[in-house]
Amino acid sequence: MVKILFSIIIEINNKRKLNMGMPSGFELFIIIAVVVLLFGGKKIPELAKGLGKGIKDFKSAIKEDEPTNMTTNDKKIEEEKTTASSTTSENKTSV
Repeated sequence: MVKILFSIIIEINNKRKLNMGMPSGFELFIIIAVVVLLFGGKKIPELAKGLGKGIKDFKSAIKEDEPTNMTTNDKKIEEEKTTASSTTSENKTSV
């Protein structure tokens, strides 16, 4: 069955002179039909839900991580300034 579907797609592409752009409506229909046959109607919504949850968690983790990095960098800069000024003061007093 899959061989037949792929042969149909190849014939369609041969008629278009092997234009390898975005799939047309008929090709998308065939791809969706194959996915439904492979995974079944019940499994596809679960897969989509899991994918959406993963993307949401990833975005929230990035948003949570950014302010932490910014405050950490600010603290490092302040510590470096303090260390540099204290080192300069120590050098002046030892000379």
